[in-house]
Amino acid sequence: QVQVVESGGGLVQAGDSLKLSCAASGGSLSLYIMGWFRQAPGKEREIVAALGWSGSYSYVADSEKGRFTVSRNLAKSTVYLQMNNLKPEDTAVYYCAAKPRGETAYEYWGRGTQVTVSS
Repeated sequence: QVQVVESGGGLVQAGDSLKLSCAASGGSLSLYIMGWFRQAPGKEREIVAALGWSGSYSYVADSEKGRFTVSRNLAKSTVYLQMNNLKPEDTAVYYCAAKPRGETAYEYWGRGTQVTVSS
């Protein structure tokens, strides 16, 4: 079973940058896809980015391309979400999750980290 813990959220101003971290442990991580999701108040959870540990698979939502990038540090078993030029509408709880490669549903979720962007 994979455990994931997010960190790096906070209160920033519009135009600032923030880098979220997701530390993963347990299982054979190379067999998993790591995803970043967010959920704003009153809205459904949406996927923002995803990455395979091998680096062969990478995804960023079209709406965030050019501002968000996803990366990983294999030695630290950590996945990152770099967010630049943040906007107030990026305010949300950001979650990290893991799913086995080839599966549709993300099975293992962190507790989330709050990102608040003030105008």
